[in-house]
Amino acid sequence: MIRGMESMEKSVYVFVYGTLLNNERNHQLLHNARCIALQSWTYGELYDTGYGYPALVVNGDDRVYGEIYEVNGVVLKQLDQLEGYTGKAESNHYDRITQTIYTDFGTYDAYIYIYTPSQITNQYRLPFGDWRCHQYLEQSPQLYFAYGSCMDEERFQIAGVDHLFKNVKGCGIARNFVLTYSLPRDDGGRANMVELEDWVEGIVYEVNEEAVEYLFKREGVHSGTYRPAFIDVEINGQVHRNVMTFLVIDKQDEVAPPEHYAREILRGAKGRVSDAYFKKLEDKITNKFNMNVSW
Repeated sequence: MIRGMESMEKSVYVFVYGTLLNNERNHQLLHNARCIALQSWTYGELYDTGYGYPALVVNGDDRVYGEIYEVNGVVLKQLDQLEGYTGKAESNHYDRITQTIYTDFGTYDAYIYIYTPSQITNQYRLPFGDWRCHQYLEQSPQLYFAYGSCMDEERFQIAGVDHLFKNVKGCGIARNFVLTYSLPRDDGGRANMVELEDWVEGIVYEVNEEAVEYLFKREGVHSGTYRPAFIDVEINGQVHRNVMTFLVIDKQDEVAPPEHYAREILRGAKGRVSDAYFKKLEDKITNKFNMNVSW
C-alpha cells in the first residue's frame, strides 16, 4: 500500500540519503521529526559531489539507500534551505520531487532532493548506493556485526580465515530488527535482518581489510546477494555507531533454513549471546520450522 503525501500545512514524508542521515552532520534538522524507516531505498544513482555530500540522480534500475522521516512545514522549509531548493528550476541547487520509497513494511510516496543528469559531470558514482558505505567502508580496522552463520567459528576454520576473526568485541544487540530467513536457496533460507520493533543479537568482531574482502566474497556482495550496511549496535550497554553488517538486497518470504545452516547459527550463538535470545533462535527453528537440529 502506498501512503500518499499529505498537504504542506500538515506533514509530509522526506527520504534522506546523505548528510541528513542519522549520525551524520546535518541530522539535527530532523531531531524533532518522526522516523518512519531507517532501512529504505528508492530507484536512482548516487554520486559523490566532491563537496562532502552526495547527490541522487533518478533512474529506474539502481537503488539508493537512506531513511524516511515525517516532517512538518517548518522543517521542510529548513530542508529546502539546506538543499538550495527554491521552487524555481533556474535557481535550484537540488530539485525536489516525489518518488516511491520502499521499506521492509510497505511503500511510501516521499519528497527527495535530486540532481538533474546535466549536473553530473566527473563526479564519482558510489557503487553500493549508500553514503555510509562510502564514508566508512574504507576504514580499517572496523567493527563487524555477525548475526547468521558468521557467528560460527568452525566455518571460519574450514575456510582458513579464522585468524582474521580473533578479535571479538563481545555480544552485540541490533535494536529494531528481527531475524528472518528471507534469502531462499535451493536447500532453504539464509539469515537476514528486517526492520521491526524487535532485536537481533550477534557477535561483534574487529576486522581488517583482508577480513572485509573475505566477507564480501562470502556474502555475495558483488553478485548482488547481500549489501554492506552500517547500523548502530549496542555492546555491554554502549552504543557503537556505524558498525558494518550485511543485509539481503532482494528479500522474499521466509522459508526454513537447511539443517546444516541452522546448526551453524545455534553453534555460533551458544554461550555468546544472551540466554533469552538463544532461546528465541532455538524456538523458531524447533517450533516454527518443526526442525530437530543437533549441534
